[in-house]
Amino acid sequence: MEINLILFIGIIFITALIFYFIGRRIKAREIKIHRADAIARSRAVLSGQFSEQIAPFLPGFKYFPTECRFIGKPVDFIVFKGVEKREIEEVVFVEVKSGNSKLSSIERSLKLAIDEGRVSFEEYRVNKKITDENRDLE
Repeated sequence: MEINLILFIGIIFITALIFYFIGRRIKAREIKIHRADAIARSRAVLSGQFSEQIAPFLPGFKYFPTECRFIGKPVDFIVFKGVEKREIEEVVFVEVKSGNSKLSSIERSLKLAIDEGRVSFEEYRVNKKITDENRDLE
């Protein structure tokens, strides 16, 4: 009876060890897959950000790099077409995309506002008292 009990406990112990090591191998594979996926996504994001920055210097970009002002959010560039000639002909909002990326909801809402003509120019003047007071500090 004791031998059967010892044998039974031994079999359970060996079975538990087998399941433990199989589980560890499965978990290690999952971690490896998740790491590879994270690295691939990170590379895609970094290459997209790099592409955004250098877009005005790439072939096929329609505007002179000197006419472009990088903003980043909510749109990548504002182009002041004609600034080279010292007379703005057009203001263009440019969003740079790479791969299969699509416009975000905020980018779509910006495009809609522009398409519907909800764009304006505003001048803000700083109160003269503020600028005169700052001269006293110099």
